[in-house]
Formats: sequence, structure tokens, C-alpha cells
Amino acid sequence: MPELTVLLPLLAFLLAIGAFAGVLAGLLGVGGGIVLVPAFFHSFQVLGYEGERLMQVCLATSLATIVVTSVRSVMSHNKKGAVDWEILRSWAPGIAIGSIIGVSVAAQLRSDMLQAIFGVLAMIIGVYMGLGKSEWRLAPEMPKGVRRAVMSPVVGFLSVLMGIGGGSFGVPLMTLHNVAIHRAVATAAGFGLVIAVPGVLGFLLVTVEPASRPPYTIGAVNLVAFAIIVAMTMITAPIGANLAHRMDPKPLKRVFGLFLTLVALNMLYRSMGG
Repeated sequence: MPELTVLLPLLAFLLAIGAFAGVLAGLLGVGGGIVLVPAFFHSFQVLGYEGERLMQVCLATSLATIVVTSVRSVMSHNKKGAVDWEILRSWAPGIAIGSIIGVSVAAQLRSDMLQAIFGVLAMIIGVYMGLGKSEWRLAPEMPKGVRRAVMSPVVGFLSVLMGIGGGSFGVPLMTLHNVAIHRAVATAAGFGLVIAVPGVLGFLLVTVEPASRPPYTIGAVNLVAFAIIVAMTMITAPIGANLAHRMDPKPLKRVFGLFLTLVALNMLYRSMGG
């Protein structure tokens, strides 16, 4: 049984992280993973876990929370008729394949390499959130045929390498291809489920050395962090959603884009031994 001096700080960190991620998800429509992964990494490091597979634990635990939150989100959006099931059905197989490949690759990489990958991709997402415009378009409809066959696994692959769901890549992808924002957000929740389920199943089979494994970790999924984050996001996401109806989220997205860019730069700095 781990000492209370380990468990209590872990509990306090995760309560705060879950509350913050839940409000952000409800307020800005941003998946919690983009916040949870760097926060997990910092928290576990503070508690003394420094091994070469620490990022795998952060990615896997984030994806585990996404399984639960995505189911809840898809059900809620579907009641409003917002989920585009045709897009979801046609993109799901490729996304799932990409997710499986992502786990296979992530399991072989050191934490510093995964940090660098997260930092680069998070910076791209942060810059897009900060500077992107709603009227930008790449094409009048979603890619089909060969383009979809290539792009869908990429979405799953990159998402698993970051430990995130469907929002960060899926929403920009769909809005840039002329899908209305509310349908993009709803459908991206389904993307998150397709990414997270095979991702978590794969990470449960990954062996993590003791130096990277916080208490109550199965495979690479930390059960304590999973339970606390799910509970907190369920409580605080509606608060964020209510705030979103009272204020214009666009300026906040730009502020969060800047925040995310700074987080990404910090992850890159840490990946280089800083």
C-alpha cells in the first residue's frame, strides 16, 4: 500500500487537473487530453516518477478518460441530432487502424521523444486556435476515396501519440471541409471514442518499469488518475458549457491557443533535458 504522502499529493493534483480540463472542455469544446497529458506528466514527475516510459502512462490514462467522456458526449449530441453518422461511419475504420499503429509506435519510444512529438503537434494546434478563422476552407466537402483512406489513419495515429481525442484534429479537419461547427464538434466526439478504445486496449498490454509507474497502474493506465479525472470532468464540464452560453468563446479560444503554445514550448524544452 503506497504511503499517504504519495497518494494525497497525487489526489490533490488530479482533482485540480480534472476540474480545469472539464471547464475547458465545456467552455471551448477542446478535448481534455490536450491539457491532461502535460499536467499528468508534471504531476507524476513532482511525485518522483522519472522513468523512460512516463509519457506512455500519461497518454494511456488520458485516452482512458476519453472513452468515458466521449460516450457521454456522443449520446448528448445525438439527442440533438448533431452527430453526422455518415462521416463517423466512413472515417471510423481508418481512424481505428491509425490508433492501433499509434500505440505500437508509442510503446517503443522514450518519454523524451514522445514529449517532443506532443510539443510540436500541440504548438500547431495552439497556433491554429489562436490565428485560425471560421471561414477558412480547404474543400467544399469531406475527403473521400484515397484521400480519406490516407487521412483517417493519420488522425488516429497522431491523436494516440498525443493522448487526445477527436476534437483537436477532427474539428479543424471537418470545418475546413465545410462541415458546420456544431456538427463537427458532435462528430469529433465520436472520433474520440474510435481513437480511445483501441488505444486503451493496446496500452493495457504495455509493460511499464517501476520508475515510470505510479500506484495502481495496469499496463500503462493509471486507475487512480482515470477515476478522479472522469469524476471531476463530469462535474465541471457542464459549468464550462453554461459559461459558453453567457460569453463569446472566440476570444477565449485565442487566449487558450496562446496558453497551449506556451505549454508546447515547455514540453519541447523538457524533451531536450531542460
